[in-house]
Amino acid sequence: MQSSPHKKAAPTLWLKSPEGVFTGNAQQAGNGLLVQNSQIIELVKSGESPTLPFDAIENCTGKVIMPGMINTHHHFYQTLTRCVPGALNKPLLPWLTFLYKVWKNLDEEMLYSATKLAGLELMMSGCTTIGDHHYVFPTRLHHAIDVQVQAIAELNCRAVLTRGSMSLGQSKGGLPPDSVIQSEDSILADSQRVIDAYHQSTGSHANPMLQIALAPCSPFSVSKELMLQTARLAEKNDVLLHTHLAETEDENAFCQRIYGARPLDYLEQCGWLNDRTWLAHGIHFTPEEIGRLGNAKVGIAHCPTSNMLLASGICPTLDLVNAGCRVGLGVDGSASNDCSNMAQEVRQSLLQQRLRYGASDITAEYALGLATTGSASLLNRHDIGEIAVDKQADLAVFDLNALRFSGAGDPVAALVTCGAHTVDKLMIAGKWVIEDAKHYAIDDNALAIEHQKLAKKLQSSAI
Repeated sequence: MQSSPHKKAAPTLWLKSPEGVFTGNAQQAGNGLLVQNSQIIELVKSGESPTLPFDAIENCTGKVIMPGMINTHHHFYQTLTRCVPGALNKPLLPWLTFLYKVWKNLDEEMLYSATKLAGLELMMSGCTTIGDHHYVFPTRLHHAIDVQVQAIAELNCRAVLTRGSMSLGQSKGGLPPDSVIQSEDSILADSQRVIDAYHQSTGSHANPMLQIALAPCSPFSVSKELMLQTARLAEKNDVLLHTHLAETEDENAFCQRIYGARPLDYLEQCGWLNDRTWLAHGIHFTPEEIGRLGNAKVGIAHCPTSNMLLASGICPTLDLVNAGCRVGLGVDGSASNDCSNMAQEVRQSLLQQRLRYGASDITAEYALGLATTGSASLLNRHDIGEIAVDKQADLAVFDLNALRFSGAGDPVAALVTCGAHTVDKLMIAGKWVIEDAKHYAIDDNALAIEHQKLAKKLQSSAI
């Protein structure tokens, strides 16, 4: 490789001799890979050495290297309401009805802490790109996205923040209390503001660290007009669209009662049935609807733990993939999952999906692929989610030196079936942000203490 005569080439690091590598594609890197600046510049096959010069070696003996995972659906603020007694053992709609009484008291300090904690939890589990869907805007939290941007800057990770919205409160027949909704003019104005302030497009930024998408919460919390206007705004600004859809049969019944249409028909009426859109959950579709989703290249964020905890159902991931949909993985909100661990979500997906499709079609590689290349496809990102030359050096390194892995013959399968849950190292854009399972800039104990204090304050506010 040649470098400028006026500038010394950046140091090149060889991640050498891993126990296993999951690349997310058909390429092989049995003896590791080379990283320079923010990119992967060479894959090294088993028994071989790099053909390019390198400056340093990272010994990866006994470790598995994989692409950093990409979380495509979450609600960071919900880390403040894990396992709240009044919400336990309820299906989605009664669960929401109870928790809105708590969430209406959210403030900026709480969201800041929750964003840091949820983001760190995701990173510790192997995520290099974290995604959030924030849609609760009580009076003290009108600038929620700005608060989240500040918190994410301290994490030094990639992020996709979806500017959520709710405009139909209980007084207009909606589910949420009026105290957490906003006027539609305010929603649209602020959506444009946060896009202008924070969105890094792939056109103007080679490898964006922060992107904004637009995300009305669900069909039962916004008007049809807001869905239409949001789609137009997204097209105008070339940003993505996100919402919950077909999560429960109750939602299907609601849409038919209010709009005279099933959720997917309603989505199409609102101008959302295209490859700009990715949907959370996507459980209750008919075969005909799955075909329409595939033809439109709509994305689906599969959230297995939440779907099991709330007894919502099982996402037909393989049917969706075979139809042409882009399918990725999300942990969903921490009040409907009670953790933000992406490695654990991969295992949950494997187990749940085998109940539907059997063991031979749902492999460890399939589940890991949902969390990496699949999730990248939901975000229309081609620079992350796999290990290949010229892709971003966003990497998760797991150490197999633990009791749970002892005796494992296939190191990549062991990550999933033996239950990996904490990274040894995490690299984002070529830089280590976690080493020896510790973030370089954040004291996780101090963060947890502060977060727990704010969680108790929030939960007690509803008593």
